[in-house]
Amino acid sequence: MPGNEVRERRHRSVLPFTAAPAEVRLLRRAATAQLGQWGMPHAVDEAELVVTELATNVIKHVGEGTSATLVLEWGGERLRVEVHDVSHSVPSVSAAGCDDECGRGRHLLAAVTADWGTVVTAAGKSVWCEIPLAPEPTCQRMERAAAALRGYRPAADAAVEGRLRDVALKESAVELIADLLHWTASCGFDPDDILDQAQLHYEAEPDIAA
Repeated sequence: MPGNEVRERRHRSVLPFTAAPAEVRLLRRAATAQLGQWGMPHAVDEAELVVTELATNVIKHVGEGTSATLVLEWGGERLRVEVHDVSHSVPSVSAAGCDDECGRGRHLLAAVTADWGTVVTAAGKSVWCEIPLAPEPTCQRMERAAAALRGYRPAADAAVEGRLRDVALKESAVELIADLLHWTASCGFDPDDILDQAQLHYEAEPDIAA
């Protein structure tokens, strides 16, 4: 029955950018921040590599100053990375020689992604890659924590960048834990016991405690 269908939750981020060398670093940083908000730090290395390669290809083959868009979409076991531009020229994977930087880049994409391809549109094209996500026992906890902090204190919003954002998130985490301890005490529980139990759960998962 339709009412019993389980629908996969999907996350999507759209980031317009201008194809320029200085923009690639900012775009990579924005992608990293977005994955952090989704509780996916384990996917950052591959995503940064893919974002860099796709954005750099727009500069090389479409032209510096071109308007383009990065789309990140996560659902299930894969992270999809798309870059949309205004060119209808379709890239291909060819045999790469020692000095063929472009060929090596495309082979690198093929090596770190589960699949990739190109879709031609009326406005140009999109080049997409899908990054497989290895099982990550801490992912769900990280996502829940990130969502709680974003809703707990506006100062920890993604609009705050760099060191200021890190400080705001740390302060939010401390205040959230303190408020939870006050709440447990008001319910008749021992806050120290709650902390001890939380510490045991934390240490029982090596990927979190590492």
